[in-house]
Order: sequence, then structure tokens, then C-alpha cells
Amino acid sequence: MNGLIGKKVGMTSVYDNLGRHVACTVVEAGPCIVTQVKSEDTDGYTATQLGFGEAKAKNTSKALLGHFDNAKTAPKRKTVEFRDFDIAEKGLGDIIKVEEVFEEGEKISAVGTTKGKGFQGVVKRHGFAGVNDATHGQHNRQRAPGSIGAASYPAKVFKGMRMAGRTGGKRVKVKNLEVIKIFPEKNLILVKGAIPGHKGSIIILEK
Repeated sequence: MNGLIGKKVGMTSVYDNLGRHVACTVVEAGPCIVTQVKSEDTDGYTATQLGFGEAKAKNTSKALLGHFDNAKTAPKRKTVEFRDFDIAEKGLGDIIKVEEVFEEGEKISAVGTTKGKGFQGVVKRHGFAGVNDATHGQHNRQRAPGSIGAASYPAKVFKGMRMAGRTGGKRVKVKNLEVIKIFPEKNLILVKGAIPGHKGSIIILEK
């Protein structure tokens, strides 16, 4: 599985060949550096570890500093393993660019962390409607969750009950996103649709 690590820049829109207005997400994909190459003999499986983004040496552990020194590169902000990476002639310390991995028009997947919303009620978290009819003795019940179960039996709240709680901030994978345009000189890739995460967040693109 080939892929790259990138950073979400923001959203824009373009017109396709049929004149349709298409919303796109702009991702700064790479350049990524090969920081480790795993093989069946040494690790039991084949994989390629890529590094992306600059990190300060003072904020990096000595173990990771030695790891990056082996690849003859500066400390990286994010490292990700890609199993069965099949781009030929890429070894430790080599640079991989966006045009080497992706092509315009193909389908890819994007992995990101959704925006954290904090502690939210059932209306925002699960889309509850609340008690819309404010008559018949209803008082401040418009956003209430309502009943959550029976009384003496089963005398507990079942796991998975949709209630208030923390929402967002979870790893989400979106599949079958179309690559609209690639700008090799700027390491940018335009992906049709939305990708989870805030501006500047780390995105993993897979194919």
C-alpha cells in the first residue's frame, strides 16, 4: 500500500470538465523522507516508514534522534509505516514526492483526526430533536435526552446508550476520494470532498 503524509491546508473549489462546481480539500502532501525500511528477514514483514514535517531536536528523544541520524535526516514531526510499499529504488534517506505516488483521477483514502468539540449534549452529539412541542407542561425540555431506560429492571444503563459526552477528536478514515489536481512544484494535491481535521492537522493519504 502506497501513501504519503501531509498537512491539511484548507478548502477551495474548482470546476470540472462538465462545468460542475466541485468542493476540494487542499493537502500539502510531502515531500516525505524514508526513515526506515523493514523486511521479512529482520522484522517479519515488509514496510516503509516515512517521515514528514520538521521537529526541533530539543523536543525529540535521544532514541528518535539516533533513529533519524541513521536516515541522515533532521528530526521529523510525524512518522508513519506503509505496508508493502512498492515504489522501486527507494531506500533509507530517499525523498518521495507527491507526483511519484498519486495520479490525477484516481481514488484514494484519507485518514485524519476530527475536530474536537468538547463535552456536548445529545442534540449536537447525536442529532436528537428534543421535545419540540413546548406546550402541555413542558418546561426547558427542548434539548433534553428523554428517557434512557427502564426502572428497577435492568437497573442499569446499557453500554453504547446515546447520551451527552465528549465528541470529536477521533481518528476517521474517508475512502474513495478522487484526486482532482496535483501541483508538483508546490507539493499540493487537491482531493474532492472533505477530509477530517482542522487546518494544519496531519493527514495520511493512502491508495
